[in-house]
Amino acid sequence: MSQALPDTPIFRHFADLNAVPRPSKHEGRVIDFVMRFGESLNLTTKRDAVGNVLIRKPASRDGDRRPVVALQSHLDMVHQQNAGTNFDFATEGIRMRREGDWVSAHGTTLGADNGIGVATMMGILAADDINHGPLECLFTVDEETGMTGAKGLKLTWLKAEYLLNLDTEDDDELTIGCAGGVDMTVNGSYAAEAPEARITALRVTVKGLSGGHSGMDIHKGLGNANQLLVRLLLAAGEAGVRLSSFDGGSLRNALAREASAVIAVQDEAKFRELTAFAKTAIAVEYAETDPNFEIVIEVTAVPTTVLPQNLQTQLLRALQVTPHGIWRMSPTVPNLVQTSNNLARIKIADGEYEVLCLTRSSVDSEKDAEAAAIRGLYEMIGARVETGGEYPGWAPRPKSKLLDKMRDIYTNRFGESPKVNVVHAGLECGIIGAAYPAMEMVSFGPNIRGAHSPDEKVQVSSVEKFWGYLVEVLEAL
Repeated sequence: MSQALPDTPIFRHFADLNAVPRPSKHEGRVIDFVMRFGESLNLTTKRDAVGNVLIRKPASRDGDRRPVVALQSHLDMVHQQNAGTNFDFATEGIRMRREGDWVSAHGTTLGADNGIGVATMMGILAADDINHGPLECLFTVDEETGMTGAKGLKLTWLKAEYLLNLDTEDDDELTIGCAGGVDMTVNGSYAAEAPEARITALRVTVKGLSGGHSGMDIHKGLGNANQLLVRLLLAAGEAGVRLSSFDGGSLRNALAREASAVIAVQDEAKFRELTAFAKTAIAVEYAETDPNFEIVIEVTAVPTTVLPQNLQTQLLRALQVTPHGIWRMSPTVPNLVQTSNNLARIKIADGEYEVLCLTRSSVDSEKDAEAAAIRGLYEMIGARVETGGEYPGWAPRPKSKLLDKMRDIYTNRFGESPKVNVVHAGLECGIIGAAYPAMEMVSFGPNIRGAHSPDEKVQVSSVEKFWGYLVEVLEAL
């Protein structure tokens, strides 16, 4: 039975925030929500041309001579929901539940990424019992699908010497660097054909995979539904498979959890035999990472069109060899993924096909090299390839006053040293740092698991730990 949410500043504000729909690129309502919040506190509240909101709070007590500190989080959230979950992210608030020490949502992403950061900033702005210097709370938009908020940030808007980004998902880590990224979009068209006579139509679905964040979880060896479904279709080619449609994955920054294809087969029994053999092998391979992996095969209506055989072969082979996962590990930072690609989305239907990837790297030249490899692969089969949404990485500065101070506070408070790391995910710090090169930055946050998937959850005790640590940092700066 679900328990009530904790009655703490962060979770009270998080509940209010999660009642407001806030999909990426459609943040109008949550922008108004934050604007009203700042104005209700009689604090200077501004919005820029792209939708970012800045709320300034004067120093408490005698803190005017202390450096200005910025807190930063993004307003938008990733939409993911389980198949069969009836939910509309554009109109509904998140349905939260608490089970023991964890808060999650009913069949959808929770929005703890980065809603807990937003709620924390709201708590700091509303508090009257924290000793701090001048604060700038920056709420950015569209982090998840292009970072256009950070890219559009006014160069003269912030005055802060230090910036605390509240978008990290392990409470024992201080992050000081991140990867950059680029979106890859593949498009093509074809002259659809009528299927042959005396065939059986089947809908083949791969589901039950763990999913997750395409940067933070890319190294875990999790199953990709797009890859696995392509593998199944190729493995069963002897049954006379003709592909009619393919619909797999969703967002670029989420690992594909489900994929489905409608096919026409000449020999249904042979197809089921070959698929069962492949399913057994896959289940063994992914037993640890994706124990709920499942393949569902259902008879369906015969499609009116299929892909030309030659293109079908070329496209499935191209998808088969499209890089997914780790391209290269860092030779200098232990256990850091340096470069990767996520085969995020495949859509094939009605004479058109589209493939979406997100390529990440902390080394720009290597990111460009992997993107060029993907481009070359698809151009060889006559597809159009475009890049966009590129953003820079955040170069680490391991020798900074801010990091030294935060590391000392953490060690004294918790009796152990924090992990200081660089992450293989996109953080807005890279873009903000390019605009404000003198600003020292650290990213941190509470324990969040399963971000970008319907399994997303945030740990209650970790949020309490995070709040206490943040307050002490603000009081010390």
